[in-house]
Amino acid sequence: MSSDTDTDQAALDQGPQRILLVTGLLGAGKTTVLRVLEDLRWEALDNFPVRLLERLIDTTASSAGQGSPADPRPPLAIGFDARTRGFNPHDIIERVKKLSKRADLEVTTLFLDCASRELERRYNETRRRHPLAADMPVASGILAERELLEPLRRWADSVIDTTAYSTNDLQQVIRERFTPTDQPLTLTVSSFGFSRGMPPVADLVFDMRFLDNPHWVDELRPLTGRDAPVGEHIRQDPAFPEAYARIRDLILMLLPRYEAQGKAYVDIAFGCTGGRHRSVFVAEEIGAALRAAGFSPTLLHRNLGSRAADLIEGGVAS
Repeated sequence: MSSDTDTDQAALDQGPQRILLVTGLLGAGKTTVLRVLEDLRWEALDNFPVRLLERLIDTTASSAGQGSPADPRPPLAIGFDARTRGFNPHDIIERVKKLSKRADLEVTTLFLDCASRELERRYNETRRRHPLAADMPVASGILAERELLEPLRRWADSVIDTTAYSTNDLQQVIRERFTPTDQPLTLTVSSFGFSRGMPPVADLVFDMRFLDNPHWVDELRPLTGRDAPVGEHIRQDPAFPEAYARIRDLILMLLPRYEAQGKAYVDIAFGCTGGRHRSVFVAEEIGAALRAAGFSPTLLHRNLGSRAADLIEGGVAS
């Protein structure tokens, strides 16, 4: 048997090489996606000439043949956009279709979209010039790019719209989609204030505004849900014991089922008006219950450092 045949067989023994092509509108988050994939132990390349894609993949497969099935090839993420040399959406689609027919490859395409107005805002914030705008307004460059990329958007296996996402939100979505399923479930328990917007990527959201609000007690107003007097005040609400127990039991019932479905990340969010008292206290209590049940949740309090605002809570009580 020739050495080339041995290499091909070794690659097949390791299973198909996983290839993710990442593209989309400039400013929609491609760089962020590739960085997260690197953290997840993908090999990531950005702005790689698409005409050299087959050569890159064949080189990767050849080097993989030097390893063993116990040491599988890492997945490969390749980023490209309208700036990439030789960029032609129709040519890219034909090349990827050809690659997808190979038994030694598993090729998928991720397209990152974003509303034009939000892209304009991002360009204005960074004072960057859009590569396709030349001497025209940013909006003209975005429109031209959107028309150019439309065939890729329609054809892509997956589309993520990042319009409402912060960088952290996008990172979280990518981790949820691409973290290996054999890793333990990662739990985040957070608090937030509805007055400052809903968390965009939470799996479970609980509204704690039915509980008695410590904000209306003068000596409790400057404190937070981490302070014992605030916790004691909330515990005295007749609705708290049963509501808390039901929420806790629901979460403990759901988490093993999420794990069984291969979900890598679960984000549980508790909200109140300002995000300083009720939601913080309940998040802390649920975090403690999860630790007692053998989980290792991360606690985040989004608005704990926000200035307590009487206007947010509805004004000063008379």
